[in-house]
Amino acid sequence: MAATGFVYYSLTNQNPQKIVAFCGSAGKPALEAAAEKYEEKTGIKVELNFGGSGTMLSKMKMSKKGDLYIPGSPDYMVRAIEDNVVLLAWVKKIAYVVPAIITPKNNPKNVTSLEDLAKKDMKVGIGEPESVCVGEYAVEILKVNDLFDETEKNITVHAKSCSDTASLAVIGKVDAVIGWRVFHHWNPEKTEIVHIDPYKIPKIAFIPAAVSKYTESKKEAQKFIEYLVSPTGNQFFHRYGYIATENEARELAPNAKILKIAGG
Repeated sequence: MAATGFVYYSLTNQNPQKIVAFCGSAGKPALEAAAEKYEEKTGIKVELNFGGSGTMLSKMKMSKKGDLYIPGSPDYMVRAIEDNVVLLAWVKKIAYVVPAIITPKNNPKNVTSLEDLAKKDMKVGIGEPESVCVGEYAVEILKVNDLFDETEKNITVHAKSCSDTASLAVIGKVDAVIGWRVFHHWNPEKTEIVHIDPYKIPKIAFIPAAVSKYTESKKEAQKFIEYLVSPTGNQFFHRYGYIATENEARELAPNAKILKIAGG
């Protein structure tokens, strides 16, 4: 059975098959939706393990298990390549993400810019910079714009994953989060988005995927990546506000750098 941009295949044995992915949480809702539909179409279950991209990489290396690595930014894929834990020929780009400020519904502190995050009595949340891709990007944004020293005193939470970072605004634990634009699309009824001046964004990211060198199901892992990058798979990312192409991403941050990785 064929679908646009991707050819499905069926199981040839009676036993259900499963592939395991270690994922950064930046792609969580789209990956969950894609994996569910993929299992429905092929019979192959995709077990998704989510957390900080650095944490997931460490877990994969320590366990020496897993079929796929799908971090939230290319920075962690570069580390995976350097650590020789993914197959370089099967590193692919899935979707782009751009930084933004996310606030609780109705933006109670009336945040309008990065500069507002340094104001008195402001509570700011970011991801843990050492293990969460969006936290690393948040720190860089503040430093490049000479706002880190002023804002650091207001950073009250360092979340352990992208999904945890996004939830800070949803539950009102902070007044603002420096996260990805897609965080608002995850919870549009409970959050507001404050766009960062496009010329103050130094770097944008994309979500890559790669086959793990530990895989015992290489063909199945490759097929799932093919599905994710196809028009059929990409629709799940579009649904949650992810950006499909580099040109679209650059419209939101014209001077931003995008880390290049071999293979992708």
